[in-house]
Amino acid sequence: MASRMFQSIILQMKEAVDRTIGIINASGAVVACTDLKRIGEMREDAAAELSYVGDMIRFGGYTYRPVADRTTRFEYAVFVHGEDENARSICAMATIAISNIKTLYDEKHDKATFVKNIIMDNILPGDIYIKSRELHFEGDTPRAVFLIRQEEHADVAALDVIQGLFPDKQKDFVLHINETDIVLVKEVKATTDVKELYKIAKGVEETLENEIQIKCLIGIGTVSTQLKDIAKSYKEAQVALEVGMVFEDEKTIVNYENLGLGRLIYQLPTTLCEMFLSEIFKKGSIDALDQETLFTIQKFFENNLNVSETSRKLFVHRNTLVYRLEKIKKLTGLDLREFDHAIVFKVALMVRKYLASREAGRIQL
Repeated sequence: MASRMFQSIILQMKEAVDRTIGIINASGAVVACTDLKRIGEMREDAAAELSYVGDMIRFGGYTYRPVADRTTRFEYAVFVHGEDENARSICAMATIAISNIKTLYDEKHDKATFVKNIIMDNILPGDIYIKSRELHFEGDTPRAVFLIRQEEHADVAALDVIQGLFPDKQKDFVLHINETDIVLVKEVKATTDVKELYKIAKGVEETLENEIQIKCLIGIGTVSTQLKDIAKSYKEAQVALEVGMVFEDEKTIVNYENLGLGRLIYQLPTTLCEMFLSEIFKKGSIDALDQETLFTIQKFFENNLNVSETSRKLFVHRNTLVYRLEKIKKLTGLDLREFDHAIVFKVALMVRKYLASREAGRIQL
């Protein structure tokens, strides 16, 4: 397909230039030429020289120049008959034209670009099926989406590092979204569970830190079984990062499926959250709790409302902890030793934390 496209462009140049112009591939085969008899010729020596030099060369009575490509090894090179300056100029101009055409062709027929268009909602749902058939793309293969966000500073090498971890470009796609965000769309087994997804994310995190000293946050969306659903999985990975930064800021890897109450609270309007706090607590009562009391509450929740276990972890006498819980009850009207009260208090703390994050976001803006 690419060869026919190149041949069409080369033949259009024939009328404007009185030189033989052609294109060779990486193995040295002539894939397009104004002199049709030369198509299929092998020029391995010229290809070897181009691979070594990597720039315009004069070789065997012809001038060659590689077509720009993302890789270090050329895929195609333009050649023009002659080794004079006129041949050099013609070769340079022809290379620009072929390079631009090749870029457009790659974008149209490249699977990675197709996947990126899906997750960025740049393709209509009805066109996804048609395009996937054109590209021979398996549409019903399970895939997981990982959103990798670089912290502190971003490094362009991060994309190459992640691509090195997942070299199969027909199954796994590593996409650059913006300066800090990279998306990995990974083909997985239908039986892949949350632990296995975490293991993949952990491998990415550790590799980035070890190889280029980049710290990152990773959000994981749910496994999609249809190609069109990877856009939904990508949005879930975004939500996982955003919610994780509010409610699970100690974690660097957050799975959408494990967000629990945080996901629900994050979708609530702030006015409803403020109303909830004012109805549950006496005016200002939750703000009257000092850091030591809040730490005690956190440990009490972590130890499943067990007074004895919590006091042991806090290195305080059981009666001291009971006194603190009574103090909380007096201030808030909620007895954390009662399950229903504990649930309300837990949700209230999360709502308060969510409101604080929204307020901080407004201040930054």
